[in-house]
Amino acid sequence: MAVYKLRTPISEEEIRKLRVNDVLYISGTIVTARDQAHRRALELHKQGKPLPINLEGLAVFHCGPLMGKEGEKWVIVSAGPTTSTRMEVFEDEFIEKFKVRVIIGKGGMGTRTTEAMKKYGAVYGAFTGGAGVIAAQAVKNIKGVEWFDLGMPEALWILEVEEFGPLTVAIDSHGNNLFEEVKKRVELNKQNIYQTLGLQL
Repeated sequence: MAVYKLRTPISEEEIRKLRVNDVLYISGTIVTARDQAHRRALELHKQGKPLPINLEGLAVFHCGPLMGKEGEKWVIVSAGPTTSTRMEVFEDEFIEKFKVRVIIGKGGMGTRTTEAMKKYGAVYGAFTGGAGVIAAQAVKNIKGVEWFDLGMPEALWILEVEEFGPLTVAIDSHGNNLFEEVKKRVELNKQNIYQTLGLQL
């Protein structure tokens, strides 16, 4: 296990150095994006229209943040991660089209995303669920918000962060997926336990 501190925009070369179980801290620009933001971004791309921000080399945070206002300025209250499997249907194409380098969330992602990360050079950084206030402390500035018509949780929030983390690299750019490995071990252990007890699956 190694600890990496990377600043956006992150290169593919930097990402290829990371391995499952490494710890990652990110500084620079990250954006929040959930289901609706993923869908809109891909629709705009298919129409040949630009996104409001260039996502290449950035980190995308599966998050529906809680925001407040101090005068005219947005301030972040909490930024807990959303369950990432909801974005599995979008993420492979999202990584391919926009060259994002880090996906941040909780709960892991599946085979399609793992393959896209291997092919295009990206990683999945797992952030602890229920730690939204801790995540918010790493946010130093709200640089902007796009697509607010989708609602506060679904909008594309552009955040400036300093050492956002710790993130556990749970899927790396070499095809390793910590969540899938744990599932396989659980299944194997379950079979061994059943056999020991003389039970059949």
